Amino acid sequence: MLDFSKELFELDSENIFEVIKEFPQQVRQALEIGEKSPNIPNADEIEEIIILGMGGSAIGGDLIRAYLANLAGARHLRVSVNRNYDLPEYINNKVLIIGSSYSGNTEETLTAFETANNLTKNIYAICTGGKLEELAKDFAAPIAYLPKGYQPRCALGFSFFVLLKVLQKSGIFGVEATSQIDREIEETLKVLDERTAEYRELFDGNDSLKLAAKFHNKVPVFYSACERLDSVNLRWRGQIQENAKQLAFGNVLPEMNHNEINSWEMPRHLQKEFVVVLMRDIEDHPRVKLRFEAFGEMLKESGKEIVNLSGVGESLLSRMFDLIYFADWVSFYLALMNGKDPAAIPAITNLKDYLSDR
Repeated sequence: MLDFSKELFELDSENIFEVIKEFPQQVRQALEIGEKSPNIPNADEIEEIIILGMGGSAIGGDLIRAYLANLAGARHLRVSVNRNYDLPEYINNKVLIIGSSYSGNTEETLTAFETANNLTKNIYAICTGGKLEELAKDFAAPIAYLPKGYQPRCALGFSFFVLLKVLQKSGIFGVEATSQIDREIEETLKVLDERTAEYRELFDGNDSLKLAAKFHNKVPVFYSACERLDSVNLRWRGQIQENAKQLAFGNVLPEMNHNEINSWEMPRHLQKEFVVVLMRDIEDHPRVKLRFEAFGEMLKESGKEIVNLSGVGESLLSRMFDLIYFADWVSFYLALMNGKDPAAIPAITNLKDYLSDR
């Protein structure tokens, strides 16, 4: 494990360490913002929710989709994330469109939000300002304002919990689901507080440091079931890619059992460069659990390096955010091990500059 000297932490130009450390407080602030934000229009008519977003702003929508799909009292809602300029033509007044852009200037989200105003009366914006705020005001759409000063990927507590609280207080869920969400939020905050105390300390027992060291100079490949942790899987990859500037890939079971499982042989000289991460949940389908066991045994027999991950808590919400918070810390420490500033995103910035000139 690398020696985390003062000089190494000087790579952290925007003090991402402090932002991650304060994530439980960000969640608490997000819940307050959501409680004070405008309600969803025509909530009792909504049958489907489409969240418009990209990158760090979209992942909150992915997590909302996964969480609500497994929440009694919310499963009647179809939830999806739209990462595109266009929208499906079937959208009508039973569909709620939520434009989520931390900066308020994401071009794909803005284009789709303008289209949405012509298709449904139910539109809502979540942003810090920017052009999305201007459009929402022009369309007389409600706006939930997020605090400024964060990297979008560092504002997940806002993009997820503000939206969850707005949906909850608007009455879009049943009574049972509403009270269940409150209990699960309480458990989640307890787990996050406990993890903060562990992951912030630089000692040999820190699991986030140990996993970052295991990923150092390797390519992690994440596998999860498709019905619960697919969005958490995506978050892990995104944090490693953006924070640590390091390749990370992933897929879901059972789909990968029908194709990708056959590829763990070649190229033979590259096999030792991968770390396979099996991300499981206690409520995964029994057949998927069996598939994980079989796949894990196959990997062990061929000498692959395997990491098993699972979240802590009785509720899915707690288990999801336990894993998500772990990803933040692992990717932060991995960035320093790679000699990289976790805040910097030069390739993304260069691409945006290129597109803005055309």
